[in-house]
Amino acid sequence: MSRQRDRIRRHVASNPGVHFNRLVRDLDLATGQVQYHLRKLRRMDDVIADPRYGRTHYYTPEYEPWERGALAVIRRETARDVLVHLIETGPSAPGSVASALDVARSTLEWHLDHLTEQDLVEKRRDDGRVTLVPLRPEETARLIRLVEPTLPERLVDRFTRLVDGHSDG
Repeated sequence: MSRQRDRIRRHVASNPGVHFNRLVRDLDLATGQVQYHLRKLRRMDDVIADPRYGRTHYYTPEYEPWERGALAVIRRETARDVLVHLIETGPSAPGSVASALDVARSTLEWHLDHLTEQDLVEKRRDDGRVTLVPLRPEETARLIRLVEPTLPERLVDRFTRLVDGHSDG
């Protein structure tokens, strides 16, 4: 295996769910070079490409489909914060989660759509009330520990929160 290909594979292995642009930035390689080596790695079944939510995420083969979907969502700071909050406090009303995290309800709902789609959170309805329940909390906590957000990822998410905060009045 070429040195650059091995470097890309190692980076994917240590950053499960990393997306293409992050790979290019982190490794300081040309876009075409990363594309070429990823194609080779995919053909050799050393890397799996999984497109979700407008980005292609990369994993080594040991990750199951549920883990890949979960990691793609967990890479977003607000979604990760929602999960941590629910794991720490247990089932909660959406309003209390939005308040605790200081996010707009619309932002929370956007992330909840993905969290429920990936079987990380369930919305339970009882007597007209919604309760958010974390699913698979131990496995989810293990995956959260694998993902360390980068400064640019945190800044983009915080900017989104700021804009949402101003638009909610």
